[in-house]
Amino acid sequence: MSLEVVGVAKTFGTVHAVDGVSLKVENGEFFTLLGPSGCGKTTLLRLIAGIHPVSAGRVLLNGRDITRAPMHTRNLAMVFQNYALFPHLSVFDNVAFGLRSRRVPRAEIRARVGEALALVKLEALAERLPAQLSGGQQQRVAVARALVVRPDLLLFDEPLSNLDARLRDEMRVEIRDLQRRTGITTVLVTHDIAEAFTMSDRMAVMQGGRIVQVGRASEIYHAPANRFVANFVGPINELPLSAIETVGGRRRGTAADGLVVWLPDAFAAASAARTLSLILRPESLRVSAGEVAAENRFSAEIEDVIYLGANSECRLRVGPVHLAATIPSVEAARLAPGARVSIGWDAKDAVVIDAG
Repeated sequence: MSLEVVGVAKTFGTVHAVDGVSLKVENGEFFTLLGPSGCGKTTLLRLIAGIHPVSAGRVLLNGRDITRAPMHTRNLAMVFQNYALFPHLSVFDNVAFGLRSRRVPRAEIRARVGEALALVKLEALAERLPAQLSGGQQQRVAVARALVVRPDLLLFDEPLSNLDARLRDEMRVEIRDLQRRTGITTVLVTHDIAEAFTMSDRMAVMQGGRIVQVGRASEIYHAPANRFVANFVGPINELPLSAIETVGGRRRGTAADGLVVWLPDAFAAASAARTLSLILRPESLRVSAGEVAAENRFSAEIEDVIYLGANSECRLRVGPVHLAATIPSVEAARLAPGARVSIGWDAKDAVVIDAG
């Protein structure tokens, strides 16, 4: 089932929690609403679910207008942050709850609950109470309860935030694999970048109740729409540009600190009214004790080397400019604070954004 949100808005008094949002989620797609706390992503999810009434706009499910439809008629299922399991009911009865409320025959309930528990690998724990389960097992029960009603749309509201880091990593893969096997159109809300990147086909980054960029993880990471998106989805080096010129058919910029850098070919001519910055991800910045082969190349001083496991963060200074590079720790082990190194990057590895 496809989902379409058209000009949806929600106000609480004078607060515009969701401000004219439009998006389309394709049939079978895993779509994520990503953004910081207070950006409106959970409110938007609840408008889609029918928990809150919309103030303006429409919600369409496979072309059918469900804007004013009660939640129980929308044929969707939602997995909440706290799982919302009934503590006095067994795993089996928790999963069966939605079917019983729909008056599904007993034999069919048993068969469908068995299928749902098999999908989440909990058949052996059907008679246990939620208190006898780990956090990850409780999460699986909540997912099984959502799947058993065979929804047209599956909604997740920060489903992994209560789990420890290792378990979160495992559950990301499990939920994504489960969604692919079932083919249910799914919308996830999260503030976790790794979660969104691992699980999503596409995502929408939200800020201040609005969508500021929609795309695949690679598009949002390497071609952010603005400074907010660039900063939110990962660390950056930012060089404000004070002047742009064309040299030999290519664009070259002067950073506010005096560095002259070649700009990516994809960069279009800039309006004089715009404030521009060059954005470079730390992993795109190359560092070497010898000479770096790169279009943009400078001599730098190492300020610090921070060990992070497989990779290390190398903090550098080029005159008044401070930069950070992420390099393999085996290479970083040969570098020390105070040493002079060559650093560089190719123009295509950076992006120019409107920083205003």
